[in-house]
Amino acid sequence: MLTILELLAAEAPPAELEDLVRRARAAGLEADALPRLERAEYLAAKVHTLFSRRQQREAELSALVDTARDLTLPYDLDALLKTITRRTRTLLGLDMSYITFRDAAAGDSYVRTADGHASALTVGYRVPYSSGIGKEAINNSVPLWTPDYLSDERVRHSDVLDDVVRAEGLRAIIAAPLLFGDDAFGVLYAAGRNVRHFTVGDVSLMSSLGDMAAVAIEKTRTLERSHADVVSLRSDSSRTASLLGEFRRLGDLHTRLVDHALAGNSLNSLVTEMASVLRGAVLVQDVEQRPLAGHGTVPAADDVDVLRACQAAYTQRMPIAVATGTWVVPVTAGNEELAVLLLHPDEPLDDTGLPLLSAAAQSVAVLLQVQRGEEAAATSFRDELFEDLLAAPYRPTKQFIQRARRLGIDLERPHVVLVIRPEGGTPGRAASWAASYARRMDGFRSIQSGCIALLLPATDPSASAHAVSVELTPLFGHPVTVGAAGPVSSPGLVQQAHQEALRCLDALVSLDNVGAYASPEDLGFLGVLLSDNRDAASFITTTIGPILDYDAQRMTELTRTLDAYFAAGGSPTYAAEVLHVHPNTVSRRLERITELLGVDWLKPDRALEVQVALRLQRTHDLLRQKRGGPAAHADSSEQ
Repeated sequence: MLTILELLAAEAPPAELEDLVRRARAAGLEADALPRLERAEYLAAKVHTLFSRRQQREAELSALVDTARDLTLPYDLDALLKTITRRTRTLLGLDMSYITFRDAAAGDSYVRTADGHASALTVGYRVPYSSGIGKEAINNSVPLWTPDYLSDERVRHSDVLDDVVRAEGLRAIIAAPLLFGDDAFGVLYAAGRNVRHFTVGDVSLMSSLGDMAAVAIEKTRTLERSHADVVSLRSDSSRTASLLGEFRRLGDLHTRLVDHALAGNSLNSLVTEMASVLRGAVLVQDVEQRPLAGHGTVPAADDVDVLRACQAAYTQRMPIAVATGTWVVPVTAGNEELAVLLLHPDEPLDDTGLPLLSAAAQSVAVLLQVQRGEEAAATSFRDELFEDLLAAPYRPTKQFIQRARRLGIDLERPHVVLVIRPEGGTPGRAASWAASYARRMDGFRSIQSGCIALLLPATDPSASAHAVSVELTPLFGHPVTVGAAGPVSSPGLVQQAHQEALRCLDALVSLDNVGAYASPEDLGFLGVLLSDNRDAASFITTTIGPILDYDAQRMTELTRTLDAYFAAGGSPTYAAEVLHVHPNTVSRRLERITELLGVDWLKPDRALEVQVALRLQRTHDLLRQKRGGPAAHADSSEQ
């Protein structure tokens, strides 16, 4: 018995006590001594259990104190909730923990945060408020638990909640209400994936965690509301001071913006300054509603509404608002309409806003007039440089590069050459457009033999030709034919690119595709083949015209059959496979072709002419499709 007390004092494990009694029995103790020894062993084991429980309780209290200290630290709400769920799961030794908040408007609850979840209980997931053990925990103001949720008939079940519990694999669940005063705003849950009967200590610990969590959450939410109120008050104070300052700035704003315009700054710089002063998005457009400069994003509005507002603004000489809240302000110099200023304010304009808009528009007019004078002076130098590049390409490259740099242009970057032939309209209007377009694109222009030549910084000649065609055709109201070449990155190659663009223009005209655009890449070898003023349309009509007419009149496919026949090396069988028809069908079609073209169409010389005509017709149709017209062969009625 003394040895038992010594083992107990040394905090020996119960196994050593059992081993002592077993050895005593083996030693042959007296009959009356053995019961006393067993009684001493039982009491020692009980004392050992009491010590273990006390140590466990001390550890729980220490962890609870650490948790309370942890919850007093400054957090935002999301970080605090994550800390609470993580601590709850750790202290109770369970698999997951989560917090739900009530949504009184929707009549249910939603998961605000979770820790240890697999997939189902994600943040924002909606759960019924009336089912489960959370509502009962709130009604009784104490934690409630179940050892096995799905099999517990005391719990009010719902399909939605049961599916979530089943998906997470949860069994034991304990819930503590989050109460602050009379406000039950949520529930703290802890759950395990095994059956577990919670002890009185577990319930007490969960209750303490719920109380501390509720206080910490309410404190954090109060601080966040206070911070939001402070921010709002600061914003209101700043807005009031800004309005007072607006009245003071109105007197000198006009002078400041005009000085900014006269200081040689760009339109983008002036627009950025105006966006800061006017507190909104600003866009300046020319009279044809093309953007010149902007800062911020002006919401898209109906073109008709904007056009009507522009006309009203020009007529009334005052800002006009459209449905999107954007203000349209005319930019004029005397009676001349220079541009239009669009402002989408961050906040509705007050009485001081309209005078500010008028002052801003006047500063834009001053800058545009200044730029117009500078561009007029620089245009002649640009045109002269481009004409020298076309006329005297063998001068030292360094001279051209230095001249271009003095004009703010880098000729060593990729440029494309466009040759444009307007098929109508006045030459003066074409020249004016070319000068404006060259300035906008930071390029050069030249007028030669009724055609406009442009040298533009770009890498895709076909795309540049398309952009010019799209802009110029509706402006003139007549077709515009565009040949393009490039890109080139050396002044010595500009003339060569110009000649290639001219050949492309000749090819388009020869193919009777007036109003189309093309580059050497679009035409392939035809760009060179058709540049000698050959009448390709007549060649096509003479060679395969009967077949084209026959297909057009009877909706047949003789042309396609002829293409497939040549592609198949003259084999009707292989041609039939390509056309997905029977070989006899191909044979009958070839007989019809012989009737239309004559019996000698398969002779080598004649067959070559037929193949070239087919190739020209395919290119002709491709260019028509690119221009937007229907594909048809170039008969005499189209010439």
